[in-house]
Amino acid sequence: MEKVVNQTKRAAKKAKNYVILTAAAVIYAVAISLFLDPNNIAPGGVTGISILVNRFTAIPTGTMNLLINIPIVLLGLWKFGWRFICSTMYVLALITVFINALASYGAMTDDLLIAAVIGGALIGAALALVFMAGATTGGIDIIVKVVRTKRKHIKTNILFLLFDSMVILASWIVFRDLTVAFYAGIAVVTDSVVMDKILYGSDEAKLTYIVSAKPAQMKQRLFDELDTTATVITARGAYTNAPKELLMIVTRKQIYPKLEEIVKDEDPTAFMIVSSASEIFGEGYKDITRDKI
Repeated sequence: MEKVVNQTKRAAKKAKNYVILTAAAVIYAVAISLFLDPNNIAPGGVTGISILVNRFTAIPTGTMNLLINIPIVLLGLWKFGWRFICSTMYVLALITVFINALASYGAMTDDLLIAAVIGGALIGAALALVFMAGATTGGIDIIVKVVRTKRKHIKTNILFLLFDSMVILASWIVFRDLTVAFYAGIAVVTDSVVMDKILYGSDEAKLTYIVSAKPAQMKQRLFDELDTTATVITARGAYTNAPKELLMIVTRKQIYPKLEEIVKDEDPTAFMIVSSASEIFGEGYKDITRDKI
């Protein structure tokens, strides 16, 4: 019975992932066909290359994106196996269909700034959904993943920046227009920011150390009211030599004021040290084992 239940859960999760991937493909296609491509904005990556090549051929952008991705997907298949590539192939196929289908509608706006920001934001949202569903959109994602298997010391964001910069530079050369290249850069930055926010939320948190005569009451209220806990560090007063409990607590910025109220209520004489933590790994925050691509 338990085996059947587990199989059902896995099937439901897989179905849910493919629904997410389908929605992501639609969002991605809207970004390209209705905002970026018709305004000559090449947003980095293979899609950006496809937009540039399209200007010299009769091959639709979506189809070109698929053609360029075929050898890259084969590389990913060789390196990472079918399990990783199947969902990627599904996303690529849908993106191709949707980009080509929406291309006939033309640009939603001819304002380059609006097109770059909305297009970049939609791409970032689509990529975040794809990554959360355990897939990629192929292209540079796979290339970066392959490079990092051999060169782990090279940061992922540096590799993406390098590839995207090359595409943006190429767009300047192809269109002979610095303005569209500039807005392509805006689209890339917007894409990155939105994707990071959706995938990881706001990383900034408050790191608080508390020395109090009532640590037990504080710990209980932290658990009951903030649904968080604390790390207890055994300490000793340098002057009194008396044993103390030092509470170390990490909270998101928006929760910190509630923590401060609890400390005020329980022990107004408590000694507190508060600092900002720029990045947190662990339960409820980032997974340190998860690759960003």
